[in-house]
Amino acid sequence: MINIKLNKGKSIYFSSDNHLGIPNFSESLIREKLFVSWLDIIKKDAQVIFLLGDLFDFWFEYYNSVPKGFTRVLGKLAELSDSGIKIYFFVGNHDYWTRDYFTKEIGMEVIKKPTEFKINNKLFFIGHGDGLGPGDFKYKFLKRIFRNPLFIFLFRINYPWFGIPLGKFLSRKNKILSANNIKFTSKENEMLYHFCKKQLKRKHYDFFIFGHRHLPLKIELDNNSYYYNTGDWINHYSFLHFKDDSIELKYFKN
Repeated sequence: MINIKLNKGKSIYFSSDNHLGIPNFSESLIREKLFVSWLDIIKKDAQVIFLLGDLFDFWFEYYNSVPKGFTRVLGKLAELSDSGIKIYFFVGNHDYWTRDYFTKEIGMEVIKKPTEFKINNKLFFIGHGDGLGPGDFKYKFLKRIFRNPLFIFLFRINYPWFGIPLGKFLSRKNKILSANNIKFTSKENEMLYHFCKKQLKRKHYDFFIFGHRHLPLKIELDNNSYYYNTGDWINHYSFLHFKDDSIELKYFKN
């Protein structure tokens, strides 16, 4: 468990699923600039920022190469980190293949699995959210393959000029790009809702915070426990704001 003591007047922000890089350079750049504008605004009172995965639609670190682009958002995150703002970067299913670039070059702490946090007196369970809950066996099978050290090694020995374009092509085949087709029908149809309910049988949490779903959600569980989803920066431009022991789902309007 990671403990965070929030200073008076300070806030914590949660965001996920920018999928920078899609559908093309020009449209991705528009969304990147919007996100940087948001980071510029929240830096005034942010003590901690949680990036909950899929900041990039594809990311793979070779030993001496990373995908080109994203200079605005990477530079802004480095600026915020240098100013003393703590940034946690949870890997998603599109940007899992990190090594040490984000840590060394930007100063972000990279986390690769759901993690417990105690923030002031509130207990959080935080992660990207992919592969959790019942069902979705095809994805869970593929997840085990793509995160296997042997698979990662075999992909890494490809030359970047081949591996990066291939990775981008395969990533864009993912239907997450059609996030406007994702609808909320009922909490019973949300796999993360069932995951949260199962976790509560083991231990009480005040807040479950996930991304991945591309839907801004607030769902009440049991005994003053809530599941929040951060939504995305493709259609919703949504985020979570935690201050004074309360959390609120908000939307960025430039």
